[in-house]
Amino acid sequence: MNLSAHILKIAKKAKKASYQMALIGTAAKNRVLMNMARALVAQQAFLIKENAKDLAAASKLNYSKALVDRLTLNPKRIADMSQGLRETAKLKDPVGQLLETIRRPNGLLIKKIRVPLGVVGIIYESRPNVTADCAALCLKSGNAAILKGGREAIHSNKAIFKILKSQLKNSKIPMDALQLIESTDRKAVHELLKLDELLDVIVPRGGEELIRFVADNSSIPVIKHFKGVCHVYVHAQADLKMAQKIIMNAKLQKPGVCNAMETLLVDRSVAKKFLPSMIADLQKAGCEIRGDAATRTLVKNGVKTATEKDWFTEYLDLILSVRVVENIGQAIEHINTYGSHHSDTIVTRDKNKAQAFLNAVDSACVYVNASTRFTDGFEFGFGAEVGISTDKLHVRGPMALEGLTSYKYEIYGSGQIRG
Repeated sequence: MNLSAHILKIAKKAKKASYQMALIGTAAKNRVLMNMARALVAQQAFLIKENAKDLAAASKLNYSKALVDRLTLNPKRIADMSQGLRETAKLKDPVGQLLETIRRPNGLLIKKIRVPLGVVGIIYESRPNVTADCAALCLKSGNAAILKGGREAIHSNKAIFKILKSQLKNSKIPMDALQLIESTDRKAVHELLKLDELLDVIVPRGGEELIRFVADNSSIPVIKHFKGVCHVYVHAQADLKMAQKIIMNAKLQKPGVCNAMETLLVDRSVAKKFLPSMIADLQKAGCEIRGDAATRTLVKNGVKTATEKDWFTEYLDLILSVRVVENIGQAIEHINTYGSHHSDTIVTRDKNKAQAFLNAVDSACVYVNASTRFTDGFEFGFGAEVGISTDKLHVRGPMALEGLTSYKYEIYGSGQIRG
């Protein structure tokens, strides 16, 4: 069977299974998730053995330390995967939730009910745990899932998938509800993206290049974020000790992720007092600073010149752009102009200014006095996430169980006809 026919066959199986999934009760879904969680831990030796094949290939190809770290499975990470499945099982099932009831003058009773999307395709890179997280979220929300991981984690993904799928055998969930595309040929993605009659949504997880490729080539609706150019704005009325703590966390705690801060904006009224020591602390931690003219005037040593390109850049590294702004209005204008509508925060004691920032910044997640690093399905109490969306239609921010559902209307009559 050629690749095109193989992908089509997988999608048809998933589509058929999706209709069955919509009828599966919460208890049956939770039981399978708990069994999957136990099976991952019980077979951790097998997982580590298969993961070693990916790590060996990564070594030959001289992958970066950061990528190797994302690829690596060990007992703790397997335990974390298992716990993620358990947490998803504990979450409230969104399927069947009554969203609204309308009684019309003609006697019609209209109910708005939450339902699964159907078939969810997930295309991802690097992290093997995505296989477990996304499979769990799709099953709990009543969807069928087609998973397509990257070649760098192929052995790990296949091993995790094999364990998960084995737990469907003696359950009410159809075996075809979980599908994995094992081909590492990029043509497989092309073929999948054509199947708009069989898949309901595509979620790409990975770097900007992958996400743009999927968005540009898909005939299926895509839920995405291209990049995370996230900001921290230190307002004139900020608690500067709090600001320092938030900045250090937002930039340094894990710089290679989409919710890490990439640009620091500081109000001119506090810049002279705040920036020299703040930048010195960042530099001591190994962070390169690229500043505007005002920043370079205040801090003479070690600050490179920020260009227009820097304000748009997601570094995913220990590099930070810094700009001094005149007021909150200029900060908001900068964020809405150069940001990626992902996650942005203001540090201030002024409640009115905080609310103005919340209202005016056009991002999926807008914070007051907190690190941008909390934009995460687990941190929001969603159990995990399929991805983060900066789109405005259907879902925005961390996409978890509720984001994997839509709704339909159920209309009850007693013989009404329209005149």
